[in-house]
Amino acid sequence: MKKIGIYSGSFNPIHHAHVMLANYLVEFSDLDELWFVVSPQNPLKKTEDLLDDDERLKMVQLAVGDDARFKVSDVEMHLPTPSYTINTLRTLSAQFPDDHFILICGMDSLQNLPRWRDYQHIINDFGLIVFPRKGYDGGELAHHPNVMIVETPVIEISSTFIRNCVREGRDVRHFMPEKAFRYMDEMGFYKRL
Repeated sequence: MKKIGIYSGSFNPIHHAHVMLANYLVEFSDLDELWFVVSPQNPLKKTEDLLDDDERLKMVQLAVGDDARFKVSDVEMHLPTPSYTINTLRTLSAQFPDDHFILICGMDSLQNLPRWRDYQHIINDFGLIVFPRKGYDGGELAHHPNVMIVETPVIEISSTFIRNCVREGRDVRHFMPEKAFRYMDEMGFYKRL
């Protein structure tokens, strides 16, 4: 049975902090693989500056390349919206019954987890690997036996920062994996949002 970490997000756009975190987790935890799940819509976030699903998916694929430790999944794009994490995890478990899936999230998400649909089932049936986020301690759930806190390096880069820089005409090539940056730049993404 493979243990697969599910790193779900909008990746709007993907950047080095995402990839570095994924790399850290497969090297310094008991994960066999990590899957980037590109989300079409987070019910707790605004979507007005969300790039088209297929374009974000392509940028993640370009960023990951042929690294066998990682997979890129569009599973949430085929589920009803808004996208709920519990549905994603149950769908993947049904499709791959011989594997165990565990959710990867930041301390900020852990602290807000009680707002998520069926969050108790996420913790009890799948479990969580949680990485630090500045200003968050995870709340009461940080002490749950199915929550594993990992002390990953904290890299303060955000997709919002990158989008804002692009709108301002700033060069962000060293904040993103090269192929993903090149594609974003060639397509003119985020310049007009």
